[in-house]
Amino acid sequence: MTTQYYTATSLDGFIATEDDSLDWLFPLGDINDTSYPAFIAEVGALAMGATTYEWMLRHADKVADEAGSAWPYTQPTWVFTHRDLPRVEGADIRMVQGGVREVHAEMALAAGNRNIWIVGGGDLAGQFHDAGLLDEAIIQVASVTLGTGKPLFPRRVTSPPWRLLSARLIGPGFAELRYRLPGRNGAVA
Repeated sequence: MTTQYYTATSLDGFIATEDDSLDWLFPLGDINDTSYPAFIAEVGALAMGATTYEWMLRHADKVADEAGSAWPYTQPTWVFTHRDLPRVEGADIRMVQGGVREVHAEMALAAGNRNIWIVGGGDLAGQFHDAGLLDEAIIQVASVTLGTGKPLFPRRVTSPPWRLLSARLIGPGFAELRYRLPGRNGAVA
């Protein structure tokens, strides 16, 4: 079981605009040309912040057009929030508060031998990193700049650095970078 942050970012390091728009992202390629289909097949549990979850709710029609369902995941999903948010009927969504360490243990039990996906945002991925629970980052870098927005990973990480495992070209507009992060024992594998 691996805990992974899988996301797309602009060249200048933003995963969304200031108003949480992803409109810049969708014209750049087809998700089926990326590693996403193989990636999601290995995921047993998901974590996302309230902003990501609310984006999913606001764009349920677009999500349904792309995925065939307003909620595209069959895996249990933990939403980190301090508010009571609407639920998606038929989806296994668990609203949680508090530290990521306790929730991660619950997610690992649910995931079994499959992976945990930290969907977003960047600060939530950073919290898993801070707790020593983030194993990999798979980042698709888009050929656009946003100038400002929601940061990819609002943390300073310099030592030990992340270890680049692979770099792959995806169509004319993306590079996919896969990093191994310092392990739960502090070593870079």
